[in-house]
Amino acid sequence: MLQVGDSVPDFCLPNQDEEEICFRDIKGKWIVLYFYPKDNTPGCTTEAVEFTEALPDFEKLNTLVLGVSPDSPKKHRNFIEKKGLKITLLSDEEKELCKLFGVWQLKKFMGREYMGVVRSTFIMNPEGEIAYMWTKVKVKGHVGSVEEKLKELQG
Repeated sequence: MLQVGDSVPDFCLPNQDEEEICFRDIKGKWIVLYFYPKDNTPGCTTEAVEFTEALPDFEKLNTLVLGVSPDSPKKHRNFIEKKGLKITLLSDEEKELCKLFGVWQLKKFMGREYMGVVRSTFIMNPEGEIAYMWTKVKVKGHVGSVEEKLKELQG
């Protein structure tokens, strides 16, 4: 799992419009990269809507917000249209980025074990290093915490 202070290796993933987004092309800004399990589920919807509502604040902080899940670009497009989202969603169907960031883990739910995304958020600085991270995120109040930490990191 990548840790605070680590440089993020280059990656490329398709967004909701099947356009390839590569880290090398967006490096140089602050980036909030948040991983979530699945489009159109209650917690993931709340988180995506709250990031969308706070997007103007993140833009004032020169920060790009990217959501990542193993859902397909088509599912992302549907999620964005259905919920009126304004954020960019990246599709990690092969779970390569999820594994790189250590968020693809064994989970337990109602006595069942399965592999899935552990809700996590990473702030990357303009140099491409992880400046802060949250693992096992609780959705309530999270977007506000991310915004506050970003302001603190930017001084």
